[in-house]
Amino acid sequence: MYYCDDCILFLLSKAHQNVYGKYKKRLQVYGLTPSQHLVIFALSEEEGISAGELGKRLTLDNATLSGILDRLSDGGWVIKESSEEDKRSLKLYLTPKAKEHIPLLQKETGEANQEALSTFGLEEKMLLKRLLKDMQR
Repeated sequence: MYYCDDCILFLLSKAHQNVYGKYKKRLQVYGLTPSQHLVIFALSEEEGISAGELGKRLTLDNATLSGILDRLSDGGWVIKESSEEDKRSLKLYLTPKAKEHIPLLQKETGEANQEALSTFGLEEKMLLKRLLKDMQR
């Protein structure tokens, strides 16, 4: 048996590559990456939050988030406004284009999740989700 056949790091990495690659292809139709999509979803839950707060919620560092926000802004998905309280801080809002696409993006995410879990039974799906959540602690 090859060492990595039973190595959790290797197994998780290969599973991630498989699922992420398929999801990335779905989002290419919209000109989005999975990370950009994550930011749009987070803003759909609460617009007007600061870039710093968004970064904390998504566990993204400032440099990574800044690049994502720049590309989303350039693509017409996000509006960045200076905060009136602190001009160094950005408040983030979705554009009408982004708001219009939310239902389509939610559908893509749901279908991608179903595809990723299609080989599992109900108990296995629940167990996998629980184990992955536990590993984040």
